[in-house]
Amino acid sequence: MPKPKGEFDHELIRDLARLLEETGLSEIEIQEGAKRVRVSRHAFTAAPLTASAVPAALGATPVPAPAPIQGDPGVHPGVVTSPMVGTAYFAPAPGEKPFVEVGAKVTAGDTLLIIEAMKTMNQIPAPRAGTVKQVLIEDGQPVEFGEPLMIIE
Repeated sequence: MPKPKGEFDHELIRDLARLLEETGLSEIEIQEGAKRVRVSRHAFTAAPLTASAVPAALGATPVPAPAPIQGDPGVHPGVVTSPMVGTAYFAPAPGEKPFVEVGAKVTAGDTLLIIEAMKTMNQIPAPRAGTVKQVLIEDGQPVEFGEPLMIIE
């Protein structure tokens, strides 16, 4: 039986919310004809970031160069990988202090960096407590799903 005009499929909304949780995204939007559904979660304490707050040029936030890596960083037990495709940024806005630097102590859930995906800023949390040993990417670098971002020991 079709839904009455103007009524949304609640199961679809639940499925989208589950997809947000599974992928780590902060927002998802779909459109079918004239109907549009946006589901978002804002689990961070800072104000949401906008695309205009992102550095326009690569390397806008100075970060120490990564140390040479022994072997494949993707197999290191402390590797943090990208949960999505996008552009990685180390600070919440151009000229601001990076979320973390090499040598910083982090707890599980601390923001490590943000990844812009489809004009949405997604905060990437630390999966575990430890010390940031290596940063494997550069500020403003495009990243792929599963790409090693940093190592926390």
